[in-house]
Parts: sequence; C-alpha cells; structure tokens
Amino acid sequence: MDNKNIIENTDTNIRDFQNQVSQVLVRHRSILDTITKLNDFNSRINRSVVKSVTACGCISIDAQKQDFGTESFENMINKVDNHVKGHICDSCKDVIEEEIGSYLFYLASLTNALDLDLSSILSKEYNRIKTLGIYSLK
Repeated sequence: MDNKNIIENTDTNIRDFQNQVSQVLVRHRSILDTITKLNDFNSRINRSVVKSVTACGCISIDAQKQDFGTESFENMINKVDNHVKGHICDSCKDVIEEEIGSYLFYLASLTNALDLDLSSILSKEYNRIKTLGIYSLK
C-alpha cells in the first residue's frame, strides 16, 4: 500500500471515528463538559503511566539532563533519551490505551462542537512538520 492510500484510509477512519462520536455522545455534549473531560482523561493518562512505574514496576523513569551538545541534528536525535527504562506490560498497556482512547473520544467531541475536521487538523499538522522538518521542533 502506498503512502497516498495509507493517508486516505487514515482520513476515512478518523472521519468515521469523529462521526461515531457525534452519534453516541449525549451526556457530555456541552463544550464545557467536553473540555473538562479532556482535562480529566489527560490526568488519567498521566496517572496510568505513573502507576506503571510505582505500582506495577514494569517501567521505570531515569531522568537526567539532556545533553544536546553541538552535534548535528541527525546525531542529536540518537542522543536524546525519553527516560523510560523497561517495557510496559500488557496489563498497563491495556489501561493506558483505554485512557488514550477516551481522550481521543473527547478530542473528537471538541472538534465536533467547534465544527472542525479532526482528520484535516491531523493532516495539516503532519504536512507542517514534514515540510518544516527540523524547523518545526517542539
């Protein structure tokens, strides 16, 4: 499958997801509820990652200062660390994926409330970072 087909299929899946969210969301349809639910699920994602470290122990976090030095960008990418050690277990992965899924649900709800196209937003951001390359560093 070429890149164009992958992007088109992804766009269709995102639009289908956004439409499905619009059809099933009733209780928290208010933009105020949606914004607070986004914040809630962001916290739940963070909490799930922390519990993977503190309760399960399948991963650990070994954070230290990032050494960017004076290297080229290509070499810098290989030097920068995400500070996660170990591998997330299936149980923790399931919980984190569920929380991220709920977050995406409410993100789609927010885009619906504002009459925005989530697929278009994702495509624009992808094109922006692809076009700008290293100049789009965040």
